[in-house]
Amino acid sequence: MADTTGNTTTGAAPSAPRKSSWKYIGPGIVVAATGVGAGDLVATLIAGSNFGYTLLWAAVLGCLVKISLAEAAGRWHLSTGRTLFDGWASLGRWTTWFFIVYVVIWGFVYGAAAMSSSALPLQALFPDVMGLKWWAIACGLVGLVFVWFNKYEVFEKVMTVLVGVMFVVTVYLAIRVTPNLGHAFAGLLPVLPDEKDSVLNTLGLIGGVGGTITLAAYGYWVNAKGWTNTGWMKVMRLDNRVAYATTGIFVVAMLFVGAELLHSANVAIASGDKGLIQLSDILEDKYGTATAKFFLIGFFATSFTSLIGVWHGVSLMFADFVARYRRRGEVKGEEVASGAREKSWPFRAYLLWLTFPPIVLLFQGQPFRLIILYGVLGAAFLPFLAGTLIWLLNSSRVPTEWRNGLLSNAMLAIAGLLFLVLCVKQIWDQPWADFF
Repeated sequence: MADTTGNTTTGAAPSAPRKSSWKYIGPGIVVAATGVGAGDLVATLIAGSNFGYTLLWAAVLGCLVKISLAEAAGRWHLSTGRTLFDGWASLGRWTTWFFIVYVVIWGFVYGAAAMSSSALPLQALFPDVMGLKWWAIACGLVGLVFVWFNKYEVFEKVMTVLVGVMFVVTVYLAIRVTPNLGHAFAGLLPVLPDEKDSVLNTLGLIGGVGGTITLAAYGYWVNAKGWTNTGWMKVMRLDNRVAYATTGIFVVAMLFVGAELLHSANVAIASGDKGLIQLSDILEDKYGTATAKFFLIGFFATSFTSLIGVWHGVSLMFADFVARYRRRGEVKGEEVASGAREKSWPFRAYLLWLTFPPIVLLFQGQPFRLIILYGVLGAAFLPFLAGTLIWLLNSSRVPTEWRNGLLSNAMLAIAGLLFLVLCVKQIWDQPWADFF
């Protein structure tokens, strides 16, 4: 078995390969549901409203890039039998420092953002019940209780139901606006809009299609499902393709809505989650109250799956970090598969961190310096993930047959360069003069 110095490893205990079958699908649904949040849908809507179908190809490319990242994370877990954090730790202490700073600051700010996003559609559906902040607190507490008392199996089933709701709503809206299929197929040609900053807008759309730290969490959900060795490799790869095919359907459907409903009428919506509330008002004016409420239900499913997905997946990663730090030796996928991590104190401590401290931000507003650090760390995570996966999967830490091939290296390199450009832009755009 592997050590943490980078010596050659024989990998996970082999087992007979299982045929890739739809009956095994699960972690892919979870990562798709978690990765596609309200912000991704708004970004795609705005791309459709500004450029019509021109950037459809960029949305599709974004899904392909994320397939390569999630597949690589899953392949590490299955081929080595070790968790991703164990792999990171073998690269040096700098990965540990980056991870702990990231999850502490990112989790604090994300907790407030996720609760607010889930609360917006509920307040729109039930305006007279209570205020936005109280809806947000209720969503956070429901997420906490649900993840605290349930193991992965129940979590996956609930996520699957909510993904079904998201799927029905987005596809219904795409059909309802009657897309121009000729223009849509033309949008698959890689053409840049004749607009200022069109390159950066395009890169932003590619980079924003469904995924942050949840891409790294995919390997943990693979283990939590009970897939712990190379016998599950074909199943994992099918599962991963299903994840981003699902993501692609969500994104393409919302781009259709933006192109037909907003672009054709020259209607602009706000960036951020409030843009979806504006969209519900537009849908109500054009198609009636029932369609608007149906959309708000889909909006809630989109936001709440991101909330409970992060509550579960990132807490698993934090628990793995603590186990590795305390033991100072390798940590294995079997430990995640046993379900013990979901009942451990580090898992529950991070759940509490995601839920209660962010409530302060709901009432006091988000602190300026913290938001800048949150933006920079968030932008830096995906280049970190892509770069470390290239490093790990081309090394002797992985059995030869499961190391990166030419295509995997090319896709991960493209992902790394893409996210590095977006990271530099994010850092450049921050108001650093006001920070100090």
